[in-house]
Amino acid sequence: MRTPGLVDKQTNMRSFALGLILSAVAVPCVAQTILKSEPLVLAPYEVVLVQDASCSAGKVLKVTGSIRGLHRRKICVSLAAEQASLATATP
Repeated sequence: MRTPGLVDKQTNMRSFALGLILSAVAVPCVAQTILKSEPLVLAPYEVVLVQDASCSAGKVLKVTGSIRGLHRRKICVSLAAEQASLATATP
């Protein structure tokens, strides 16, 4: 039979490990990279942000992929500085 102190330590260690894993997964999801050009291939319902001249200053083009036969959904959106980072990513 296990002692109560050992069970508490195992539970705490599991909670710590779970928190560490969740925080490692959540950090990349916070920032969205802004592409310089729209990708040719985009999965259905995948969303990308594109720095496009068709949008006014301070806005980026949000492109949502669609299923075959339908047009992609495109809309200009404004983003806070902490939501996106302008990177040198190219499709």
